[in-house]
Order: sequence, then structure tokens, then C-alpha cells
Amino acid sequence: MSDLFSANNTPKSSFTNKKKIKEIKEIKTVSSDYNAEDIEVLEGLEPVRKRPGMYIGGTDETAFHHMASEILDNAMDEVISGFATNIIISLDQGNKLTISDNGRGIPVDSHPKFKNKSALEVILTTLHAGGKFSNKVYNTAGGLHGVGSSVVNALSSWMEVEIARNKTLWKQTYKRGISVTPLVNYGSIQNRQGTQISFIPDPEIFGKLQFSPKQLYKLCRSKAFLYKGVTLCWSCDQALLTNSDIPSKATLHFPNGLEDSLKEETTSAQLICPIWSGDVNLPNDLQGKITGKIEWSLAWLKQGESNLTSFCNTIPTPLGGTHEQGFKNALIKGIRAWGEQRANKKSSIIIADDILDSLTAKLSIFIRDPEFQGQTKEKLSSKNTIKLVETALRDRFDHWLAADPTQADQLFNYLLKKAEERKQRKENRETIRKSATKRLRLPGKLTDCTSSNTAQTEIFIVEGDSAGGSAKQARNRETQAILPLRGKILNVASASNQKLNNNQELKDLVEALGCGISSSFDIHKLRYGRIIIMTDADVDGAHIASLLMTFFYQELPELILQGKIYLAQPPLYRLIQGNKIIYAMDDKDKENYLSKLNQKKGKIEVSRFKGLGEMPPKDLKKTTMDPKHRVLLKVTIPNNEKELTETRISELMGKKSEMRFQFIQKHAEDTDLLDI
Repeated sequence: MSDLFSANNTPKSSFTNKKKIKEIKEIKTVSSDYNAEDIEVLEGLEPVRKRPGMYIGGTDETAFHHMASEILDNAMDEVISGFATNIIISLDQGNKLTISDNGRGIPVDSHPKFKNKSALEVILTTLHAGGKFSNKVYNTAGGLHGVGSSVVNALSSWMEVEIARNKTLWKQTYKRGISVTPLVNYGSIQNRQGTQISFIPDPEIFGKLQFSPKQLYKLCRSKAFLYKGVTLCWSCDQALLTNSDIPSKATLHFPNGLEDSLKEETTSAQLICPIWSGDVNLPNDLQGKITGKIEWSLAWLKQGESNLTSFCNTIPTPLGGTHEQGFKNALIKGIRAWGEQRANKKSSIIIADDILDSLTAKLSIFIRDPEFQGQTKEKLSSKNTIKLVETALRDRFDHWLAADPTQADQLFNYLLKKAEERKQRKENRETIRKSATKRLRLPGKLTDCTSSNTAQTEIFIVEGDSAGGSAKQARNRETQAILPLRGKILNVASASNQKLNNNQELKDLVEALGCGISSSFDIHKLRYGRIIIMTDADVDGAHIASLLMTFFYQELPELILQGKIYLAQPPLYRLIQGNKIIYAMDDKDKENYLSKLNQKKGKIEVSRFKGLGEMPPKDLKKTTMDPKHRVLLKVTIPNNEKELTETRISELMGKKSEMRFQFIQKHAEDTDLLDI
């Protein structure tokens, strides 16, 4: 297709895909034998070191600090269960982090199933070993899978554990998940009880990453807010502090928990009404034990950023989940019920977005056996939690509103006003869009943008619903529309008019563009300033792009002549080294970056994007859709090659297969690799 179309300022693309053939040849060099001896069995903590991403989400800075969270969460579980009151966190030079508590101490006696190993060594060297699989030892806990401490041990170049239990001190040292000393009895000890773990993350896994005092201090403060009875003592080597806001030593204790946190972040001048805080125990189980607890603190803001921060068993859940859904349900139903009670018929127009838009809130729940999405526990998925939280908060919210009717009316009227403004904005947008399109019927698969300024808008034509889903999350809702097409579209150069007229995918595309086709074409009715073909960075993607360009050339040539058609350039690879992320367009680009990266700066993690549908939305946005970072190729027809373009269309896309065969024979010697 190199003679079909050319892209400005870029070499003409080859009809063959050399890099793909290179991959195929490399694959063929691998032995075709596949026997029992080829099956690898990873033992102990080997899987963690081989695939750290499965256990802590990767090897970047976020995953690096997740190791600190795992150990701190274990100490907090002792606090929540009522066995500890104090936690000490110390960051020293050499990337050494020490976390200790005054709880019961990890058991050191022999484990029943591993007679020559202590329970401590079993916990630290065996995946899925711990005391939180039942409710015998912990009523509620953040650790659930029995992998937290063992994963940290596996990914640490050095770890030392001290256990003060039953007035006896024990110590054991580990390197990269393997014990290098026996469990040693250091004799009797007074006035000390609990577990102390010191560790250094392994540079072989994380490169030159260092603990951030700022992140660790923020983590400690959040844990202190989350449990009213705990005291956290923070210390950090002065040489590591570059941020003057972070103290070298601090004692963190907040008697009012979440309310103290919210008061620190807001002022009375910002608030529509006073902060509402509370806590409630969840219903007892069959044995009469309390099954959990909910604590909250919230306020509505006249000014300032809205924010909902949630936790489960002191674990931050930045992606929300079922507890947040129950929380939102309680608030929206309570506000609507208050409006109905005050005989306001408009209360039903208030939706969750109106309430959340100016809400700042902290929600913390403690429940048994929570279910999270993944080991990093960023989202709670326990289904019964929605009803638990909604029921617990709803009555108390109703009582809070009823306790001060004037304040409740003020809040309701404020939220109603926001709802009316939102509704009016939506109606204005719809009116503008309808006017601009003259009530054009749009295809159901189209996710349209909101702007009525055609010059600023663009439509991305993507392959399939999966890619469409990623693109919808990555797009700018105001200016970027998404139209997913199913598979490879009709080849219009070899299809009859009847087939063209009956093809739903092409009909959807024409309807979305709004400018008509053939004799009814009117470029002034075009609804978007740019039409961007965004397909996978592989052979199939190139084929689909070729079919779409052929369609525009045959049926809507004016769009090409007016410079409206573009090709997106998604990368094929992502390279991560420490905090540095690089995107490579193809194999050659990848090898070029690999040769330039300093191998001494740590391990380089290479990921290949299988397609747009499997590319994380943040990567798709940054590399391919955000105008600040992306590269677009404009599809053009050079003035002196119009006749040649017509010939190539006929040869390569037309009905006569013999013409394609002749073209291949003629140009076979022009390339040393064919994509077969």
C-alpha cells in the first residue's frame, strides 16, 4: 500500500510487516519438543521473585511502597483486634525500614504441619500461611491471603525479625526469602512485647528505588486517623529528609479519628453545614460477636475540592467498591426522603453526582473476610457490604437531618440547586448538538462528545468493543467521540453497490460523520474536525486501516483532499525502569531504547501491548489520544500521484485477484521478508 497513500513527513509504509516475520522466524528456532521435563515447578517463594507483579502490582514506586503497607497492615491488625496499642515506624539510611508493635508477637513454636520449622518461619517463607483465614485469631483484618509478609520477605535483600513473646526475645534473619540463621532465643526480656520487622527491598527487583519519607509519613498518619486508640511513633534519619514539611520524629494519635482528619483538611468558611461524624457496630453474629464496624466523617463544601476517601480494615481503597456504593445510596436516599418530607416535588431530580460533587468525606469499615480485587486491595468487592453500609448509615443520616431542620433545609436547597444547574447544562448541550446535526439519527454504538465546536472535535474509529471500551475511558469527553466497528469492514473497491448499501458498519460510520455520501455529500455537515483511524499496531490493524482508507478514497474522497483523515500511532511496547516509562513503536524502536538505557540503573520491565483493548486507558491516553503527547499521520494523496494511486487501488483492493498476484510477483524481490 506504499503507493496508495502517504503520510506527511514520514516514510511510506510497507505492504509487508517485516518485524512480524522476524518474530515468526525467531519462534521457529525454539525446540518443537514439549515433554514433562519442560514443565517448571516454582517452589517456596520463587514465584514471587519471578513474577512480583502478581503479588504487589509491579516493580514501580507504588509497588515498592506497597511492601511497607503490607508490614504496617499486619501491625494494625493487632491493634484492631485489641492486642496492641502502639506501633513504631523507623526509616534509616540504606533503605532500611523497621516496623514494630506491642501486640502478641508472631508464634515461635513448631508448626504442626512443619515439625522442624517454627510458625514464624512458616509464615515468612510460605505463601498462603497466616492466622487470618478464620475468625479464631482475628475478628477483622486487612491481611487475608497469607501472602503479605512472605512476599515482602521474598522481595527483600535482607530481613530481620524480632519477637518478644511470653517475656522471651527471639530473632531470625532472612535473605531474599530464605532463612540464613536459625530462630535464636536471646533469653528473657522485660517490658517488651510484640513483633519487630526490619527489611531492605532488593535492588535486584526494584533497582535504585528508595523509600519516600513523605509517602511513608502520609501512610502513618492515615493509619493513625483510622483507629482512635492507636499511637504511631514515626522517626526518619535526618539525612533522608528533603521536604521540610516532614518531621524527623512525630507521635501520631488522634482521639476523634476520621473527624480530626477532616477538620485538618477543611475550615468552617468552606462548609455549608457542620461536619457530620459517627460510628456504628455492625449486627452481631450467631455467637453474639460484633461482626464489624463503620466509621465516617463528611461535610459539604461551598468551596474546595470534593473527595471521598475510603478504607476497609485500614486498607486504602482508592478505586472504591461496594462500601462506597452503600455509602452513596444512604446519602442520596436520605436527601430525597427529606425533600419529600418537606413536600418538595423536585427532590427526585437529585442524583448521586449532585451530592458527591461538593462532598468531602472519609469512610472506614471493618468487616470479616472482605473480598478485594487483587492482592493490592484497591477495590472492595464484597457484595453484602452495600446493604450493610446503606442500612447502618441511612437511619443515622435521617436522624442527623431531623435534628436541625433549618440546617437540613439549607443543605437540601443547595443540592437541589446543583441538580437544576446540572440538568440545565445537559439540556443546553443537547439543544446545541441537535441544532448542529439537524436531529441526525446517530448510531447506538457511537459515544459522542459534548462540544458543538466542530473544529475542536474529533472522532476515533476503533476496532471492536474492547478497544472501544479502553478508548472511552481514555478520551476527552468534551472533544473526542468513539465509534467502535466490528472486525474488518467491507472492501468497497471489490464490493457491489448493494453490498455497500446493506453494510451496517459502513452505514453507522456515515451516519456518525453526518456529511452524507456520494451525491448527498456535504462537507459543511461534517460533525467532526478530525477523523482518526485508530487500530492495533499489528498486521490486522494495518489491514483494517487500509480498508478504511480505501472506503474514504472511493466514497468520501473530499475528506482526504481536505485533510480530515488521520492515522493514530499506538505504541507496541512499554519499557519501565524505576520511575522511567518509555513507549516504543515497534521492535526496532524497542531495541534502540534498550541499547540506550543504563542497565546499571535497575531491571528493565518490557511489556508488549496485545491490542488497544488490552492497553490500560492511562497508557492509551498518554501515547495515542492526548493531543499533548500523541503523533498523528495525515492521510494525503500527492498531486503528482493521483493516477498511480488509482492504479494501486485497482491492483491491490480491486476484484481481480490476478492483478494482486502480478503485483506480488513483480515486487517480491523488493523485500527480504514477507508476512505470511
